[in-house]
Amino acid sequence: MSTPEIRIAVDCMGGDFGLPVTVPAAHQFARQHPDTRFLLAGHAADIESALAKLGGPDRDWYEILPATEVVTMADSVEVALRRKKDSSMRVAVQAVKDGRADACISAGNTGAWMAISRYLLKTLDGIDRPAIATSIPNQKGGATTMLDLGANVDCSAEHLLQFAIMGSALASRVDRHKQPTIGLLNIGEEVIKGNEVVKQAAELLRNSGLNFYGNVEGDDICKGTVDVIVCDGFVGNVVLKSIEGVAKMVATMMRAEFKRDALSLTAGLLATPVLNRLRDRVDNRRYNGAALLGLRGIVIKSHGSADAYAYGYALARAREAVQNGLLDGTTSAIDRLRQSLLAAAAQSAKLTNQTSDPAP
Repeated sequence: MSTPEIRIAVDCMGGDFGLPVTVPAAHQFARQHPDTRFLLAGHAADIESALAKLGGPDRDWYEILPATEVVTMADSVEVALRRKKDSSMRVAVQAVKDGRADACISAGNTGAWMAISRYLLKTLDGIDRPAIATSIPNQKGGATTMLDLGANVDCSAEHLLQFAIMGSALASRVDRHKQPTIGLLNIGEEVIKGNEVVKQAAELLRNSGLNFYGNVEGDDICKGTVDVIVCDGFVGNVVLKSIEGVAKMVATMMRAEFKRDALSLTAGLLATPVLNRLRDRVDNRRYNGAALLGLRGIVIKSHGSADAYAYGYALARAREAVQNGLLDGTTSAIDRLRQSLLAAAAQSAKLTNQTSDPAP
């Protein structure tokens, strides 16, 4: 029995580098995963030229989706959505909507990518706002799923509950956690800590049927205290950029220290195997590929500055999401919670009626 093909639509023009990264990354990925086919959206002649320079694998592994426009990093959401209707971004998402692709990916303008995806694919029933989720390496050797990372700056308690549902589905389906633990990012572990929205969200999570651990703090992200951490997009984006900045700073300091003198250089050479393993663990390129959850399709966002190596990890994330049925898993999780909440509300109403009925 042959393995079903996985079809990924790629916005070839998006990101800081565009074609010099996206096409070689897809080419290398196709060589490693022969069951994956790519729909390459962008300027057709340029894509053809890039493929010709790379040579095999089989040209049949690619289909070019012509697009005459490109959404730049400086374009507003309005420009991307209303004026550039034949952009490579839009063509890639349209392929998912039309059923031609199982997933789509872009390294381009995050706001535009989210807006176009939401406009074309719509949100799942029970989800008000999509959220951006990614994996952050932790001390346990695995990764912590965190969301939202910038799609939603202002959130209600209900939105945070929805993020928890989607994050749980992602951790369960793609990262294979049987009952993912959920943490709510806060300024302390105590129940009384946090603003009113966070307190209300904690109460909703305690009664949701999800595997809610409780409040967690910033250092729990890299400790791996829980499988999924939920917060609003403002906080999440600041945390993510801070972690990435620290990782880059540590790598730079290590290189500078071992170049300082002969003794340090010798120590650096002896420690090379350990340092290489550490470098791989903290290399944020290996954790590239954020999922836009809550949409009626699988949508992945790559770092805008990703090189071909990092973009390959984002492609792998898209492939894993398709293989493991992320969309069906998210839909099922939402339906289960909805039924659970409806049953709890009915039971509560029944008890209230029984209490209020006058004695015979």
